Amino acid sequence: MPEQDYEREYGQKYEREYETVRAEAADGILTVTLNRPEKLNAFSPQMMHDLLDALDAADADDGIRVVVVTGAGRGFCAGADVSSGRSTFDHRTAGAWHRDTGGRVALRIFSCTKPVIAAINGPAAGVGASMTLPMDIRLASTSAKFGFVFARRGIVPESAASWFLPRAVGMQRAMEWVATGRVFGPDEALAAGLLRSVHPPEELLPAAYELAREIADNTSAISVALSRQMMWRMLGEPHPMTAHRLDSRIMSQIGGGPDPTEGVESFLAKRPPQFPGRVSKDMPPVYPWWQDEEFRPFGE
Repeated sequence: MPEQDYEREYGQKYEREYETVRAEAADGILTVTLNRPEKLNAFSPQMMHDLLDALDAADADDGIRVVVVTGAGRGFCAGADVSSGRSTFDHRTAGAWHRDTGGRVALRIFSCTKPVIAAINGPAAGVGASMTLPMDIRLASTSAKFGFVFARRGIVPESAASWFLPRAVGMQRAMEWVATGRVFGPDEALAAGLLRSVHPPEELLPAAYELAREIADNTSAISVALSRQMMWRMLGEPHPMTAHRLDSRIMSQIGGGPDPTEGVESFLAKRPPQFPGRVSKDMPPVYPWWQDEEFRPFGE
């Protein structure tokens, strides 16, 4: 959708400045920039709240088709903010359970209705690496570095990385990276399948936006939202019959609707599609087909 059409239908471009994050929307693409450059965008509880709010806003806005996440300055996210020293990971409180902050962000990304693209512009370590795992497509610059460094800090993988990482790169590579905690470069990440592509620093965001534009300009928002949830949630299913039953139900509910009609008509007319469907109000009755998991202290 041309930018002027986006502004006419959804209002002016906007920029939201949070304490630790900057969110800028234009032409159907929301750019979320981790914005603590003086600390290499180290992750903090406030950053969690800011990211959750930005993602909620993106899902609520039909004008947003794609989310691009990057970092300000020379880092993507150096991991948890450890400026509090030895008590950084000490969450012991009488009678209370700590809920992992990175995990809350990861699960919110997992549930997004909009595709999320990571443009990893520099070091991504600990939660800075694991928070990208539920993002759908990861691009990195040649200056990026990665480290699942938890064992070198005496902790365990968080942000639900024990679920996401083996699914992204396989158990063998995931265990090597986690057990050694070593830092590695973008070429290794690319070869392992963690990354889609590697770019010179000045070409990283243009490449991410080119990909985002391909989605925003040519696809149905309803189709993308459904497809994203279908593929992520099928990762936990034991048999493809579950997928067959689901896609049969969805096709029976949307097949004669306005988006498939426009998809066929625009293809036959050899013109760009103008899909009318809106995620906020036009999802099929079967959506959502899952029951959300609620956080409960482990073992209870």
